[in-house]
Amino acid sequence: MKKYQTLLFDVDDTLLDFGAAEDAALRLLFDSQKMTLTTEIKAHYQKINQGLWKSFEEGKIDRDEVVNTRYSLLFKEYGHEVDGALLEKSYRSFLEEGHQLVVGAMELISDLQNKYDLYIVTNGVSKTQDKRLRGSGLHPLFKGVFVSEDTGYQKPMKPYFDYVFARIPDFSVEKALIIGDSFSADIVGGQLAGLDTCWFNPTMKSNHTEIVPTYEIQKLDELYRILNIDKESAPQQG
Repeated sequence: MKKYQTLLFDVDDTLLDFGAAEDAALRLLFDSQKMTLTTEIKAHYQKINQGLWKSFEEGKIDRDEVVNTRYSLLFKEYGHEVDGALLEKSYRSFLEEGHQLVVGAMELISDLQNKYDLYIVTNGVSKTQDKRLRGSGLHPLFKGVFVSEDTGYQKPMKPYFDYVFARIPDFSVEKALIIGDSFSADIVGGQLAGLDTCWFNPTMKSNHTEIVPTYEIQKLDELYRILNIDKESAPQQG
């Protein structure tokens, strides 16, 4: 069994339940615009949003274009002209309050913090991710947090990982493992950077690429087996 020293964790839908936080924030945003967030509208928003973030990951557009145009694009299709940047600020303030944990996240990280060098590697907005990590109680359990906005690059870009590696003391790529739910950002990016990868895939999405993650798990506590350590009797988190 391979021995790791450094564990790199993604945030959204790996440690924090982004879906729950996003849903609450969107409902508040639509309430502020005197509109009802229906299942159809939410699905349409996610399609627009995911397309923009994919373009961002591919380096085709910058982060500002993603966040400042997604709401103007969405509302325009429903006959509403809005200030996309202004709505982004409102959404961001609502989202910052969302720090629901993925099942098993607090217990796992609490167990691992004294055994490994733990770091956060995440795309997103620095202020938002910082506030959510602090609100969840996870922040102090990590030795460092690397958000794409601060680095000038984003996963899966190799320069993002180069930036991270250069700022971790005594870092060894051979003794590091990245754990994340995004195949394109975490698994492809991690492999390009020379890392072993662990795909957190609770919904059992299909992999239609030739890239094979080093490990694949459906629950966070499966990581104990991969790391060959015993699960401590830490209290369960709700």
